[in-house]
Amino acid sequence: MSTPPPFQEAAPGPIQSYMVWSILITIASLCFCCVIGTIPGIVAIVFSSQVNSKLAQGDHAGAQDSSRQAKLWCWITSGLCIVGVLFNVVWLLGGGAEHYMEMMQQIQNAQR
Repeated sequence: MSTPPPFQEAAPGPIQSYMVWSILITIASLCFCCVIGTIPGIVAIVFSSQVNSKLAQGDHAGAQDSSRQAKLWCWITSGLCIVGVLFNVVWLLGGGAEHYMEMMQQIQNAQR
């Protein structure tokens, strides 16, 4: 009877940093949403940047945690960006642009 090989922990696989997603969604939220959507995007970038530095230090658990946090903040920023886009579409379709232009003309006329 042969003895089973000793238990070996599997080598950790690659951990995603979500850096590209966090940067792109932060830029998109800045364009389509507002500062409210951009702040969580910056948080996502911070957590994304921590993944590789923690891996370099040998902190695999910390890198996984930073990766999970980066993904969470990317999803939050994506949701806020979608809400911002929908709000802008509804605002434009509801006549918001015409109302804005009327307000600007009234301000210009009042300054004359």
